[in-house]
Amino acid sequence: MRVDLNADMGESFGPWKMGDDAALLRTVTSANIACGGHAGDADVMAATMTLAHDNNVGIGTHPGFMDLAGFGRNRMSVPRGTLQNQIRYQVAASIGMARSVGAKVRHLKLHGALANMASEDPILARDLYEAALSVDPDLIVMILAETAQQQAVKELGCAWAGEIFADRAYNDNATLVDRSLAGAVIHDPAIAGARMVEMVKAGAIITESGKHIPAAIDTICLHGDTPTAVQIAQSVRAALEAAGITVQTFEGRR
Repeated sequence: MRVDLNADMGESFGPWKMGDDAALLRTVTSANIACGGHAGDADVMAATMTLAHDNNVGIGTHPGFMDLAGFGRNRMSVPRGTLQNQIRYQVAASIGMARSVGAKVRHLKLHGALANMASEDPILARDLYEAALSVDPDLIVMILAETAQQQAVKELGCAWAGEIFADRAYNDNATLVDRSLAGAVIHDPAIAGARMVEMVKAGAIITESGKHIPAAIDTICLHGDTPTAVQIAQSVRAALEAAGITVQTFEGRR
């Protein structure tokens, strides 16, 4: 049994610092690196990609709404063609920057509100994935397991990897509990580690109500912007390895 650990990072901007990417990159096996839409800038992207490459961590492009002020967590109404071009713009920036530092972007993961909207709407998800794949058809699409995102990648026939969250609570339809609600974000590293072992061994998402939703679990996400992100990453990895689960970079499935 094996699973990947991924984290969202590269989300600092100019002199403003978000998270401890260097510490996370010593624990995770994949990195979703912001590409200027919701967070990040050219210098941060280059530095984070270089550090990920040096640590043999798989690099992913992490596009979202063009919403620096809201960190990409505001639901926005953007004309579909414009939104697709914004995805192409961010993905292309990631690929170009990675190439410049001798690295390669291997996967795509949508960020924040855009990801949540795509988890509810398979047409939106498909449009966004098609936009990204038009830039690089070899990208592995990381999807929120058992949501509309999974329906979209199956329709497209592209390579994909199923993701669950170590630090977020689940609704009974496999979507994430809204961040505005109590208990939506898990901050206790011990709880995060134990629940990930339980889900990976069960091959299922376990919701707040205790419902088990069978799922393709290829990777576990750890948000880099939470205060206990590094401790959660370390706890999850230690708990998985103690349970005999190998932690390694994912391969795409179809």
